Amino acid sequence: MQFGIFTVGDITPDPTTGRTPTEHERLQAMVTIALKAEEVGLDVFATGEHHNVPFVPSSPTTMLGWIAARTEKLLLSTATTLITTNDPVKIAEDYAMLQHLSGGRVDLMMGRGNTGPVYPWFGKDIRAGIPLAIENYALLRRLWRKDTVDWSGKFRTPLQSFTSTPRPLDGVPPFVWHGSIRSPEIAEQAAFYGDGFFANNTLWPTSHTQRMVGLYRERFAHYGHGDPDRAIVGLGGQVFMRKNSQDAVNEFRPYFDNAPVYGHGPSLEEFTRDTPLTVGSPQQVIDRTLGFRDYAGDYQRQLFNLDHAGLPLKTVLEQLDLLGEEVVPVLRKEFASLKPAHVPDAPTHESLKEAAATATST
Repeated sequence: MQFGIFTVGDITPDPTTGRTPTEHERLQAMVTIALKAEEVGLDVFATGEHHNVPFVPSSPTTMLGWIAARTEKLLLSTATTLITTNDPVKIAEDYAMLQHLSGGRVDLMMGRGNTGPVYPWFGKDIRAGIPLAIENYALLRRLWRKDTVDWSGKFRTPLQSFTSTPRPLDGVPPFVWHGSIRSPEIAEQAAFYGDGFFANNTLWPTSHTQRMVGLYRERFAHYGHGDPDRAIVGLGGQVFMRKNSQDAVNEFRPYFDNAPVYGHGPSLEEFTRDTPLTVGSPQQVIDRTLGFRDYAGDYQRQLFNLDHAGLPLKTVLEQLDLLGEEVVPVLRKEFASLKPAHVPDAPTHESLKEAAATATST
């Protein structure tokens, strides 16, 4: 099982000091956080893609390429690659390039994002969000798997005898997760192709996530990819920890109350009761995260969001120390002991290359 962190790259004032980091400071902080993730033994760093304030990660491949050059083992991913407003040709070429430069340490998560205005900025219609996601991804898959592509669709100009370059490393495209909070059509899309499904359940009750993951598993089996428990599932989570749980609550409360996503709404106590947000001791995070298996089944990737709501970099790095030293080692051991032998591990470039070689030989 893979453990890691994801960032949405928000620039939010620190409610305890009133200070707002600059874009430069925030971008440099995200890099520092990624390097720290490898240092403390995490597996994955994932960045979102946004093209609107108050977010800064508009070019994930640029950031991930820089991080790749400064790390050795960390798997580089996206928390969202906007399949709706990016050209599939550009996605195919950019991420194949990153795949080569990182030595295969890259996968990506397709998503539609949660910012409506981005569609007209890139010449798209938000009312076509689902059809765009379906058509663009179908083209992307073909570009990665066929050396020469002829294509005609509804949302872009045709392609004639086109070859995207560079070709995927070792002839194996990056693994794709389809990320969704609320759209069953995306769970269906992931199941149809036998790709991974990432349920970013950070803002929703467990009952909703359970239905979405259950639908994906059911349709994964329907399309002949294997039993439902062989489907590849990832989950999101949000945590804030201190050695003493009440210290964590007291320190995090002003950040929660003023956060642009969930501030000025339900109380911290209501939110931690009804969603996966966990604020407390490392043991509470361990217990809560192990409980995700009760409604999502055996899954392959767990990503935590730590650097949101204006939390200062020093605090985020302290959170990473707790995650790497006290939480993830226990989670690795416990999840491994619970996982049946037939449930697959999280895909990597090497495992995908081996599977492709086996398929070719048979």
